[in-house]
Amino acid sequence: METIAVAVHAPDPISYAGVVGGLRHRPEVSLVEEADAVVTVVVAEAVDEQVKRVLRRFSRSIGARSVLIVGDLKEAHLLEAVECGVVAVLWRREAGPDGIARAIVAAAGGDGSLPPDLQARLLKHVGRIQRGVTGQGLAAAGLVEREREVLRLIAEGLDTSEIARKLAYSERTVKNVLHGLMTRMQLRNRAHAVAYAIREGYI
Repeated sequence: METIAVAVHAPDPISYAGVVGGLRHRPEVSLVEEADAVVTVVVAEAVDEQVKRVLRRFSRSIGARSVLIVGDLKEAHLLEAVECGVVAVLWRREAGPDGIARAIVAAAGGDGSLPPDLQARLLKHVGRIQRGVTGQGLAAAGLVEREREVLRLIAEGLDTSEIARKLAYSERTVKNVLHGLMTRMQLRNRAHAVAYAIREGYI
């Protein structure tokens, strides 16, 4: 099995040692320096300006996808984190080696993952935005219906094959819809596409 190059960034030596110790013997993970990472694991208590700078650096300088292990996260900060390259989130209180490794594998494959309670809060947040957009009579002119449907299902946590079954499309069609949207809107990954759609009130 090909290993995934992973770098760990933490605010203190104890947190760093805990994550590195949990990943050191995982067969799917190869711990590397930040400059060589495909996926970065970022540990933080909350998403503040310093954490966002770290995430942006990883995303823009080395093109890495980030797994965020965080103590607390508001819905609005989640959208900001996603725009900074975060594709998976784990709660610090629940982040064991198995969960971190699964999130790393998902991130490396271009998939995202959120804790169920955060996903539920995010969907409520989306609903509030959508009601506000509808109430103001605004149209989602930037996206066609098929793109909105695909993004909505991604936001609900479905993968490509599940979306294809739900919409009665082929997996290739789902990938083409998403690729076309991301190219047109200059979006980096699925999580960024969902964050963009939520922020603009498209879903």
